Order: sequence, then C-alpha cells, then structure tokens
Amino acid sequence: QVQLAESGGGLVQAGDSLRLSCAASQNIFSLIAMGWYRQVSGKQRELVAYINSGDNTGYGDFARGRFTISREDGWRTLSLQMNNLKPEDTAVYYCYLSVGGRVIWGQGTQVTVSS
Repeated sequence: QVQLAESGGGLVQAGDSLRLSCAASQNIFSLIAMGWYRQVSGKQRELVAYINSGDNTGYGDFARGRFTISREDGWRTLSLQMNNLKPEDTAVYYCYLSVGGRVIWGQGTQVTVSS
C-alpha cells in the first residue's frame, strides 16, 4: 500500500511562509485526489486544499489567496506553499490520498505560528 510522509512543518512567526511536502512511497494509479487537511487538538479536521486527477484545485476559505497546492514528479510529491501565516493556522497538517475507494493518510506535520 502507498505510504505518505509529510515534511516541512515547524515554528514560524506571523507573516512568514512555509512549504510543506508530502512524498508518496510509490507511483500512484487510479488516483482521485490528493490534498491537505489540518487539525487543531479537540477539533475536527478541516480541508486545506486538494488537487484532483484533472489537475483541478480547491481550497478552504481560510487558505484561498494565501496557500497554493501543487504536485511534482507525477503524483510522487505534493506540496503546499503557505504564505502570510497567521497564529490561527497553527495545527497538525495531514496529507491524504484518495484512490480506489480508499483514503490514505500521512502521519502529519506540526505547524506552529507565533504572534
């Protein structure tokens, strides 16, 4: 089964940028979509951004205009460029893959934005 590994999280100040990456362990076939969710402790996961097999993208309202999702090397690497970060962006960011009726998750990467 494909495994996903996120990287790029860290501690930044408000207004800074971060680039998250998600590496897939193998080539992906019959992909439906890949994307990012985030979760604050005690709250539900919320959609950050996705890109589907037609290369259409979508964003959560809070991400639109600040975050950009992209893919490289086919679907082996998924990136999330986050600009003008705010303290409320602090969360664990999870990469996901929707394929063959399943959803596969990465282990998550912590993003902390200080004011």
